[in-house]
Amino acid sequence: MQENQEKQVLLVGNPNVGKSTLFNALCNTTQKTGNYAGVTVSSHSGSYSYKNEEVKITDLPGSYSIYPSSEDEAVFSKVLLDKKNYAGVIYILEALSIKRGMLLLQQILDAGLPMIVVLNQVDQAKRRGVDIDVKKLEETLGLKIIQTNAKEQTGIEELKESILKNEFKKSEVSYFAIPAEHKNLVEKIVSHTNSDNNYRAWLSISLGSDERKSVEENSGLKSLNPKRIQVQETVRRYQLADKMLQGIITKKQNAKELLTEKLDKVLVHKFWGYIVFLFVLLIIFQCVFFLAEYPMNWIDELFAWMSGFSGEHLPEGPLNSLISNGIIPGVGGIVIFAPQIGILLFFLYILEDSGYMARVVFLMDRFLRPFGLNGKSIVPLVSGTACAIPAVMSTRNIENLRERLLTILVTPFMTCSARLPVYSIMIGLIISDGNFFGISYKALVLLAMYLLGFFVALLSAFILKYFIKEKGKSYLVMDLPTYKKPLFWYDFKLVLGKVWEFITGAGKIIFVVSIIIWVLSYFGPKLNENEIVATDVELDHSYLARMGRAIEPAIAPLGYDWKMGVGILTSFVAREVFVGTMSTLYSLDDDAPEGKVIDKMRNDVKPDGSKVFSFATGISVLLFYAFAMQCASTVAIVYKETKSWKWTGFQLAMMTGLAYFVSLIAYQILQ
Repeated sequence: MQENQEKQVLLVGNPNVGKSTLFNALCNTTQKTGNYAGVTVSSHSGSYSYKNEEVKITDLPGSYSIYPSSEDEAVFSKVLLDKKNYAGVIYILEALSIKRGMLLLQQILDAGLPMIVVLNQVDQAKRRGVDIDVKKLEETLGLKIIQTNAKEQTGIEELKESILKNEFKKSEVSYFAIPAEHKNLVEKIVSHTNSDNNYRAWLSISLGSDERKSVEENSGLKSLNPKRIQVQETVRRYQLADKMLQGIITKKQNAKELLTEKLDKVLVHKFWGYIVFLFVLLIIFQCVFFLAEYPMNWIDELFAWMSGFSGEHLPEGPLNSLISNGIIPGVGGIVIFAPQIGILLFFLYILEDSGYMARVVFLMDRFLRPFGLNGKSIVPLVSGTACAIPAVMSTRNIENLRERLLTILVTPFMTCSARLPVYSIMIGLIISDGNFFGISYKALVLLAMYLLGFFVALLSAFILKYFIKEKGKSYLVMDLPTYKKPLFWYDFKLVLGKVWEFITGAGKIIFVVSIIIWVLSYFGPKLNENEIVATDVELDHSYLARMGRAIEPAIAPLGYDWKMGVGILTSFVAREVFVGTMSTLYSLDDDAPEGKVIDKMRNDVKPDGSKVFSFATGISVLLFYAFAMQCASTVAIVYKETKSWKWTGFQLAMMTGLAYFVSLIAYQILQ
């Protein structure tokens, strides 16, 4: 069916009411959801087929009002008011916060948009002693209301049936009376734009649109303050919502204290809350090493078998060397870390699903303010533990430009999943297998690396706030959701998708890098006059070794040899490429004894007999990758979000310079 035959529907609501979950339930997709505002920073589209009807759903960023206060809300208002060819709006009201959702609901209806209302999580409201007369609410609004629990897939079929029957309705009444002193202005704009909707004309005044500018000279609009009339409208609408909801929502007195309230006494406690959070992180990192050990060994053995099989069965020559010693070890060097990344993401998704991550955001709000960051900054900072690219994009929900720029500049310090392979292999090389009260030393060091990234991000923000001036502050506004049972199977499928993205994304880069490294290592300067170049040379005599040794003067003070130098150069594209590069290099080295790549690295020695990967060198590499940008995609997204080469270049220079300086100091002290 052609796209223009699809029925198009907008999915709209306040932040954290379950929009993305409902979107996934309708479209059977795996868009990430989160229990804090700002998760959706741009519109997402998906589609489903129901009884031979194709429906396209557009999930807009959550917003409390039609008036934008941040970039993600600006996306919402623009699409909502400008898009013409959709059948209607699915508006999600959360059962526990109906009054809060009535502001935006009234505005959308007054803008003349047809709507179906979804009342989500009614079961949770009942458990809290809140009773909602849904039939009376339906009569009061004059709209179709469908009760759902998106996580349990309850009410989804009924919603699809309602969309099929086109049960979208416009309001027959206006919920907002245009103030008498502005009626003439509204009429002028209606006449000027040929609009048939007074509220849309009112919006052009309160939003300061082009229509307003075109009539302002003769209308006295210059004396109007858009923010002031927005506030006046908001107050009036909430007063109206109070009257409308009388007799519809009743709450039982002395309702039983729920598990959420009991848990929150500890989990958001100003002292115990942080202790519990650290303990949770420690358990996760312990699992990252302990649970991932078995699948990592299987993957390692599989790629070793593949390399050996191709080496034995392919004809001797360059192709055999390229595949057996270049591509397979290089790609295997990255794939082996997929279990660790999967376990880490799975735990993070469960924490978000359960509602605990929202508590972390709340806890960190008070912690971040002295560093010049807004409470909303914790959303990109937490997201940065998965990947810096969506994390930088999620800064769009920060209204204050100074705080947004600060957050963009420091978010890449957070330990993303791409750093995990580097950390994992270095920790495996230099940290012993002992434990402290049952927690392995490796898990403790990994926790320390995550905390280091977080504290360096805060310290950088603290320093930068004195150089980036901007008046005004923004505030974190969020509801703490109730604790919920995580959707383990859904999260598992989500993790599989993310791990596959990691493997295919990094795998493509590693594939190309492996070929380049193999070519540079297979060829070398000619050994006699009859040759143009020498082929199948020893690694130490290859062009790659020459290139690596050319940069040795710069990296030797950090404790690195030319192989690590090549790894750092190639990993500017993406951090994890360092591991793939090292895997390829050690597979190409004929002098290295047979065995696992990590064993080859552990046993490698310098000409003076000392270990290449000593404790000092390992710490130096860990610190370098903790601070260096080493991610071309993040550089690109920072430029896109800041639209400034100055700040993009500053961030790149700041992180690279800091990485070099700290690694240098650490190696010189520890060697």
